[in-house]
Amino acid sequence: MRADGAARYLQLADAIAEGVSDGTLSVGDRLPPQRRLADRLGIDFTTVSRGYAEARRRGLISSHVGRGTFVARPADAPEQPEARRRSDVDLTMNLPPEPQDPALLERMQEGLQTVSANLVNLLRYQSATGGQIDKDAASTWLSLRGLVPSLDRIAVTPGAHPTMLAILMGLTRPGDTILCEAVTYPGLRGIAGRLGLTLVGLPMDAEGIEPDALDDAIRRHAPKALYLNPTLQNPTTRTISRARRERIAEVIIAHKLPLIEDDAYGFIPPSPPAPLASFAPDLVWHIGGLAKCIGAGLRLAYTVAPNSHAARELAHHLKVISVMPSPLNMALATRWITDGTADRIRRFIREETAARQEIAAQVLAQSTYESHPHAFNIWLRLPPGHGRAAVIGRMAGTGLGIMPSDAFTVSGAPCESLRVCLGGQVSRKDLRDSLGLLAYVTSSPF
Repeated sequence: MRADGAARYLQLADAIAEGVSDGTLSVGDRLPPQRRLADRLGIDFTTVSRGYAEARRRGLISSHVGRGTFVARPADAPEQPEARRRSDVDLTMNLPPEPQDPALLERMQEGLQTVSANLVNLLRYQSATGGQIDKDAASTWLSLRGLVPSLDRIAVTPGAHPTMLAILMGLTRPGDTILCEAVTYPGLRGIAGRLGLTLVGLPMDAEGIEPDALDDAIRRHAPKALYLNPTLQNPTTRTISRARRERIAEVIIAHKLPLIEDDAYGFIPPSPPAPLASFAPDLVWHIGGLAKCIGAGLRLAYTVAPNSHAARELAHHLKVISVMPSPLNMALATRWITDGTADRIRRFIREETAARQEIAAQVLAQSTYESHPHAFNIWLRLPPGHGRAAVIGRMAGTGLGIMPSDAFTVSGAPCESLRVCLGGQVSRKDLRDSLGLLAYVTSSPF
């Protein structure tokens, strides 16, 4: 407290302001209780009380009954991410890179502020598969993949995973068989296990599943459905060519076999092949998830059912699973799509992913792996003498999301391969450093 003739309560308020200015006090710091501070400074309790009141008037502090007094955020200061939320990340998932551009982040936040104007309306129970305004936005977004279904076939759903569960609830009974890639999305394995379904993996080449093997498997196993992740397949990053898609469509049409098309990554490449739903619309359940092309936290997917009756059945099963997709999330996604923010996010993810793949190509030049310029991951083949468990153990704590082939293998012994995610919070510099360590670990004898 300075001795310049100013009243002591003003000196106290000025001292708090100075502490905030020079960094001695940070937003959220708790100040001492008034009586304790009065005893420590040797001044009257009333003086401290008036000083705190003045600091509150200036917007320096805020008081909460039962909790105490805390340093407040200046009115013109931007909100900062909560550290505990930033640290809460699941590295077992294949994460897209996260936006860092201030202009893009500002646009995203503006969308959230606009949505907040309808907050009360968005806290109500709503349709199990989205309202008219959200289906209109879904139609706009799906048109980027060349799909123009009628609105009665579109369902806004709470993410690809529960959508797959709902579809399979309608198509199967315990004991039924589902066909999929020999190395496939782990979520499908979990869903099949819960529903008591048998998965049969189909052999793959560089273009995905082999049509002749598909035809043979249908004849031998009488499956209820086929599941495919045809673009930038997780984990191999392979993309089924247009010609191969046409051949697969011919096979499922001949057998009248429903197909669940998980198009999680289809919005990322600049010129991806047309969806399988374009070739067999009456059989394909197309799931255009937003997790990879906008953000996983939205927990939304735009799903196209084979017909309006199937869409109504999907709504019934989804209502059992989740009641409805979050209206708040739907409103935000709709806003971002209509004002162009969603496409900006998608383009950022595309460009940043390409840059990260270039880093991987440089650092892992001596390694053997599959990838694609717009894939979020690489599918790394370990050299002889290197076990996947040991490599994952040595890479713990690096911030890289690494998953062993065991998680993706439908049948038979897993190969010595790892899915290495290049996205998420990790910066380009940290990614380069971590991949450098991975290159060293996989090239050095244990």
